[in-house]
Amino acid sequence: MIKNKFLSLLNRYKTNLPTLTIVGVGPGDPSLLTIAAVDAIKKAKVIVFPISDDNKKSFAAEIVKKYTKFKKNIPIIFPMARKDFDPDEIWSNAVEKIVKYIQNGESVVLLCLGDTSLFASSSNILRLIKNNHAEIITKTIPGISSISAAAALNDFDLVKKGETLIIKECPSSESELTTLIRESKANKTVLAIMKVGKRWNLVREILKKEDIINTSLLALSVGMPDQIIQYASQYKKEFMPYFSLILIRLD
Repeated sequence: MIKNKFLSLLNRYKTNLPTLTIVGVGPGDPSLLTIAAVDAIKKAKVIVFPISDDNKKSFAAEIVKKYTKFKKNIPIIFPMARKDFDPDEIWSNAVEKIVKYIQNGESVVLLCLGDTSLFASSSNILRLIKNNHAEIITKTIPGISSISAAAALNDFDLVKKGETLIIKECPSSESELTTLIRESKANKTVLAIMKVGKRWNLVREILKKEDIINTSLLALSVGMPDQIIQYASQYKKEFMPYFSLILIRLD
């Protein structure tokens, strides 16, 4: 029974029918693209990618532009947690466009910055397609996450034997972040705090109070031309870009 299910899944992935493939393109450096990601992009006729508004480039599209010059490149505005967009409408419109291409016999790749399983907006589109268009074949190709890339650039151990790793969007309150740090100290827990950005001033003060600002690793725009990897105590600016994270080891 298990063998039959496995063979069925394998045949589904080998099909020549038009498909939707969600492709993780890594954090920013084109050299961090996986072979599977490049192969999927080369085979697809249509490349769909997120933008924050009509006047901005897509970070994900920039990473793979070497492979998409002669394809249909379709930008879609993603909500990016902004209040001026209706996320349900955005996802529904995106799904409608993707489904039309696939029904016309064209395979589609949807680009996802970083990895497809970490804070990925593409998961909303995949969910709607699975719920409303079960006949469409979907695939997912993981990408290198900004967390893994940042850790590798500084020889940072994300998790050792007997430890726990917590990946969390940056808390917006002092009490929540302080509690998280103190509980992690007691429980051999490593923290990966993502999307620090606008909360940097709050985070910096808490890192100082907890006496870990000199050992907390700051990673900004990982894999991009303006990448910064340094300890939090070394970062003197008051503002921080959207693509920002902090790795905290409390041993």
